Amino acid sequence: MSQDQHYSFFQSVEKSFDKAAVFTKWDKGILEQIKACNAVYQIKFPVRIGDGVQVIEAYRVQHSHHKLPCKGGIRFSDEVNQDEVMALASLMTYKCAIVNVPFGGAKGGIKINPRNYTPFQLEAITRRYTAELVKKNFIGPGTDVPAPDYGTGEREMSWILDTYMSLRPGEIDGYGCVTGKPVSQGGVRGRTEATGLGVFYGLRELCNIKEDMERLGLTTGIEGKRVVVQGMGNVGYHAAKYFHEAGAKVICLIEWDGAIFNENGLDPDAVQKHKKETGSIINFPGSANLNKNTDGLELECEILIPAALENVIDKHNAPNVKAKIIGEAANGPLTPEADEILNKKGVIVVPDMFLNAGGVTVSYFEWLKNLSHVRYGRLGKRFDENMNIHILQTIEDLTGKKVSEKERKFIGHGADEVDLVYSGLEETMHAALHEVRDVMMANPQIHDMRTAAYVVAINKVGAAYEQLGIFP
Repeated sequence: MSQDQHYSFFQSVEKSFDKAAVFTKWDKGILEQIKACNAVYQIKFPVRIGDGVQVIEAYRVQHSHHKLPCKGGIRFSDEVNQDEVMALASLMTYKCAIVNVPFGGAKGGIKINPRNYTPFQLEAITRRYTAELVKKNFIGPGTDVPAPDYGTGEREMSWILDTYMSLRPGEIDGYGCVTGKPVSQGGVRGRTEATGLGVFYGLRELCNIKEDMERLGLTTGIEGKRVVVQGMGNVGYHAAKYFHEAGAKVICLIEWDGAIFNENGLDPDAVQKHKKETGSIINFPGSANLNKNTDGLELECEILIPAALENVIDKHNAPNVKAKIIGEAANGPLTPEADEILNKKGVIVVPDMFLNAGGVTVSYFEWLKNLSHVRYGRLGKRFDENMNIHILQTIEDLTGKKVSEKERKFIGHGADEVDLVYSGLEETMHAALHEVRDVMMANPQIHDMRTAAYVVAINKVGAAYEQLGIFP
């Protein structure tokens, strides 16, 4: 997967920003402030690994302080560098603005391959990194709230929480210092699948817009549409799963070591089970292995979902992409050149900064839960159930008719935590899609959703700075 060499990831983000900035009212100075990373913290610290000491390189970048706390994941990867973390932090600012989550953007990274370390060693690295963040006030429920990212998950978040609480004893809102935690540690139900489910909600809503589908020569709705998903990590797996359950045909799944194809559709759950048993998706029964994993990106399909790392579609393979809709589940999967090529072809590219915002949206719900110290649904669930059943019984008495036990159970159900999280996420993705699309429709010079999304984000961040009185 080659990369267009003359743009770093952060420069690609800046290029997209500059393209959109001309459609906003803000002067050059304000735009420079919105674009700049406010604080970059590079850390090197020693950790005992085996019989020796290893110096670990790590970062935390706070892109924008227009709203606090800052928010963004922590990734463990050999590829971590300052440019990447700055780019991801800036995307977080714009992402939060688009989905109306009141955070500034941030991102963190530790330059390690987690596969090369034992759980004990990873814990030592994570706890030391957290301690370094505490020293400089780069973590806290009101300042900077990390979350999982590539190579991290609930386990690492619980280590971060425990380390923070040991260094800040008695802090009443301390559990809000990090999100993506296990439910037993103050996490929220629905967080694990949130990003993949958000991808599904966003693309499903797009596919229900009649005029956009007619322009692509497609029918409305998800059912029957051919979908290709690149990446079977948490985001890709859940996106594929929800599309499959909604009646789409997931014809190809792509991983780092290969790709499988079945024109009649694959069951992501069955593929995931095969992967756990064999260590790879290759040779999944009933599917064909592709010669190269990248061949999957160029298959005939309606929807292509790159859900792995950045720059997988560039100027070399973009002309061969046949998908009508590309949903950026990963951060930065298209280079600027690829973006231009695909836009000219009439492909609808649904940008990462909107489409994969499900994770930060549900992280926001978790943060609110931690600050309120009460589980969603706890106060109202039984009241709603009792009221629903009472209304149903009244209607039955008046009509002399009875509903089935299955219908009674469905009508009487009161919303619990995961229902409310899903509902909030669905509403957020729908509202944000239409807000971005409305900007695009209102300005005939804006031809792509990415530029429209940046315009939405820049205007919101600029307005926040203006209201703070930072700019006279």
